[in-house]
Amino acid sequence: MKKNFLIALVIALGWITTSFGQQIKGKIKNEDRQPLEAVYIYNLNSQSHAHTAENGVFILEDNTVGDSLKIGLLGYQTKTIILKDTDFNEFMDITLQEKAFQLEEMTITEELNPVSTIARLDLKTNPLNSSQEALRKVPGLIIGQHAGGGKAEQIFLRGFDIDHGTDIAISVDGMPVNMVSHAHGQGYSDLHFLIPETVNKVDFGKGPHYYDHGDFATAGYVDFSTRDYLKESSVTFSLGQFNNLRTLGMFNLLENVKNQNAYVAVEYLANDGPYVSPQNFNRLNLFGKYVSFSPNNDKLSLTASHFTSRWDASGQIPQRAVDSGFISRFGAIDDTEGGETERTNVNVGFDKYIDDATSLTTNAFYSHYAFSLYSNFTFFLEDPINGDQIHQKEDRQIFGLNAKIKKTTQLGSTPLTLTTGMGLRHDIVDDIELSKTLNRSTVIENVQLGDLNETNMNAFVNAEFEFGKFRIAPALRLDYFKFLYNDQLQTDYKSLTETKTIISPKLNFFWDVKDNYQVFLKSGIGFHSNDTRVVVAQNGKDVLPRAYGIDLGDIWKPVPKLVVNTTLWYLFLEQEFVYVGDAGIVEPSGKTERYGLDFGFRYQFNDWLFLDTDMTVTHARSTEDPDGQNYIPLAPDFTMAGGLSVNNLNGFSGGLRYRYIDDRPANEDNSIVAEGYFVTDFNVNYSFKNITLGVVVENMFDVDWNETQFATESRLQNELEPVEEIHFTPGTPFFIKGTIAYKF
Repeated sequence: MKKNFLIALVIALGWITTSFGQQIKGKIKNEDRQPLEAVYIYNLNSQSHAHTAENGVFILEDNTVGDSLKIGLLGYQTKTIILKDTDFNEFMDITLQEKAFQLEEMTITEELNPVSTIARLDLKTNPLNSSQEALRKVPGLIIGQHAGGGKAEQIFLRGFDIDHGTDIAISVDGMPVNMVSHAHGQGYSDLHFLIPETVNKVDFGKGPHYYDHGDFATAGYVDFSTRDYLKESSVTFSLGQFNNLRTLGMFNLLENVKNQNAYVAVEYLANDGPYVSPQNFNRLNLFGKYVSFSPNNDKLSLTASHFTSRWDASGQIPQRAVDSGFISRFGAIDDTEGGETERTNVNVGFDKYIDDATSLTTNAFYSHYAFSLYSNFTFFLEDPINGDQIHQKEDRQIFGLNAKIKKTTQLGSTPLTLTTGMGLRHDIVDDIELSKTLNRSTVIENVQLGDLNETNMNAFVNAEFEFGKFRIAPALRLDYFKFLYNDQLQTDYKSLTETKTIISPKLNFFWDVKDNYQVFLKSGIGFHSNDTRVVVAQNGKDVLPRAYGIDLGDIWKPVPKLVVNTTLWYLFLEQEFVYVGDAGIVEPSGKTERYGLDFGFRYQFNDWLFLDTDMTVTHARSTEDPDGQNYIPLAPDFTMAGGLSVNNLNGFSGGLRYRYIDDRPANEDNSIVAEGYFVTDFNVNYSFKNITLGVVVENMFDVDWNETQFATESRLQNELEPVEEIHFTPGTPFFIKGTIAYKF
């Protein structure tokens, strides 16, 4: 009797194991033995599924001997594996072979993040040619450069004139780019330390809906990830009009070393621009990265970079000076403008599997940053003798860390992914200065001079529940700030401080209607912080005004080679900030609301020809001013960008790209209008053996366009009364450059 019971128990246990399946583990790599992230693993029998983490590791539940696994990633050949006995006892080692992108192979429900996949497709078919183009990879985002090419770009997104970063959070490898309480403007984001050829991935999201993004993430966020390795070393040389020069070297330091990668990149640029007074612009970028994988597939990465830049600038010029013939479009009123800046970064990342269901992602970073900028917005409005030139300067250190723990579990029969994390950022800014100067050499008066500290600590939790094809993800984020400022212009030493805590809830829904159709509803509350100097001066008023947002949209493949994404959205801000550069203050401009439509599509004609277009229609208004007086200055109501791309057609690659921004109000009553533009660029490359020859043409139709525009009251030296009108930086005229690259 006892023997029969034991036999029955063994049979029952075997039946339970076979029926409910077992766990398998593995790592997926490419042909270079480098781990692949976001690979989809699907059990065709049990319908269980998983994705690889950044280290290429996956864990799949509910498997039995004989089951078929489908393994796929866009840009790689899909592989099918029949599970064997040994697969349950050993760590599976799977290699995928790279191939041409085939959009028809994309299944939306298989993608970990379909929007990120679209960005990866764009990066593959339209490689970056400059650091400026990096932000243009975000659909609907328009940038404008001014003041000699050395300043951070002006950013437009979803009806925002974001200035240099007030309402968009930008990071590189988990390290923030935005500068809080910056000498030139809140959220100032100089991305020029990023060498475009080192970019591996661009992740982005629009709206304040994301639990792991806090300050500045109101219109959205952009996260850049750099490459972990190089396939080969290369040197590149470019030469173009206006004394344009670029040299780039990228060198693989650890060839054929198992589980370790290291490389360095060196970039130098110089350019005079089309201006009457040359920009004398130059920039040097140094970047190095080391990556190591332990036997347990833990990942350690170390990146270090240094960037330095200097430039002269013609500055923004008044339209009347051009119309009268006083200067040309590329002339200057005060050509002693310009500046210099530098940034040194060290970033250490560590990713670890704590157990089969729990992973840890963390990084710690340090930056040293220096900035000096001379500007003249109003010429002789305030000082008819010396002029209105100002100097903005700072020296900054940033310390920070981020940590995130992700755990997959069950709540009853419901799969649950729980993500918790925390972060710390501490800025120490010495000698932050605003002064009135003459000819970039003489200090006339110090308007502001002081030292500030700003600390931001955050914690968050996100729970994602999966109910078949429906997912719901509630989240909560907590941010704590401490602001401290010492005014050096006061005779008595005194530290002015303020603290503020804010809670930001998020709630997102995703419905996988079918394999090629996903609907989402995203909602959340976010915020952007104010400048420390303003916070302490106003005794903590308007410190962290909230942003309330909601997105309703879908991602759809109506036919195999076409992907369409559409989003209806709304955003309300409790307070907007307008930076008044010559006064060194940030002025609150009241409550605003924006709503609109994002629309984009990607179409693949054949193996080598792609078409893409993104457009945004926006209604943006102040809610506290009467109709007709409630326009938001420089808020675009329609933007569009896209083009045709050729990818590896008998050695040829390239594309025709365009961008368009509509006329937009430059002041509150729309009596001054910033003119829109339509600009077309072209590039072509031909590769043979290890050599690539390329030609880039910007503004191929040589249109007159204004890259940045502002409604500004100014006075020229010969004028008795000031005039308010458009002041602009002219866009680049027809420009051509040639490139040669050698890989080895």
